[in-house]
Amino acid sequence: MSLPPLPLNVFEDRLRQVLRSKVEFIELIGEDLAAAGGKRLRPSLVYLATRVLGGRDEQAHDLAVAIELLHSASLLHDDLLDNADTRRGRETAFRRFGNVVSVMSGDYMLSKLLVLLAGLQGPAAVQILTRAFGETAAAICEGEVLQFQVAAYGDYSHANYLEIIRGKTGVLIELALVAPALLLNVPGEQQRALRTFGREYGLAFQMQDDLLDLAGDEATLGKPVGGDLHEGKATYPVLLLLAGPDGAEVRDILERRAAQEGDVQRVLALAEAQGVFEASRAEIDRRSRLAVQALSALPASPARDGLESLALFEIQRVK
Repeated sequence: MSLPPLPLNVFEDRLRQVLRSKVEFIELIGEDLAAAGGKRLRPSLVYLATRVLGGRDEQAHDLAVAIELLHSASLLHDDLLDNADTRRGRETAFRRFGNVVSVMSGDYMLSKLLVLLAGLQGPAAVQILTRAFGETAAAICEGEVLQFQVAAYGDYSHANYLEIIRGKTGVLIELALVAPALLLNVPGEQQRALRTFGREYGLAFQMQDDLLDLAGDEATLGKPVGGDLHEGKATYPVLLLLAGPDGAEVRDILERRAAQEGDVQRVLALAEAQGVFEASRAEIDRRSRLAVQALSALPASPARDGLESLALFEIQRVK
């Protein structure tokens, strides 16, 4: 995968500046998130979309930071909900500082996000973008709660799964692509192309994450496989198994959160025997290529090539 050079060093400096606080614990959590880095996928998408539309990097800095703040706030809340010990190799904020500090620091990031949006040029763009960020935040919350609801009721379905992963991952990736179009007020056709790319790429990205949770290499992932089974989450390969000849057995394993010794290995064996990993990869490939097809409505450029490269990389990503 090759991307054109992006101003991520400027982004990192701006992120640290925005996260500064006179309260030490908030400052430390902000510094941890800034220092942890990660893939910086969403800010990269903001810069690439801005360039595709003929905008300048300078117009994208605060928008990229706003996207990352929403993402980081959701991670702080996710770690608490999932009772996670580590995030990107570091102790999670709620383990280090406690629940209240972690949640309020996430809320602090959301507040700073609103301040950033208010400072963007053009009252109409500010209003439209504030609405878009608000709708995205609401969809993220709905996706997380729906995931718990589905596990509680055992209401496993492809429709619910797609709604969950769109909320967990897809809507924020979609916003990273569409927000520059809203800021720059580009024609509707280009907005629709970026929205379609973001939707399909976002779904492919989360489906690949879910597949790796079950079919990945533990040494490469840096964590044991089967985590979603232990949380009662029916991901795409598991849904395929539920619809197959051993569906009743898989449902039992899912509903007891893979609590018995050998449960994860049994699901892995069934998945291999029934070819659900291959079927899952085929669906990821299909959605990645739908994302690439949507880019044809945009002018050719290194930035468009970068977006295409990201989508096609999902087919082979291993962590």
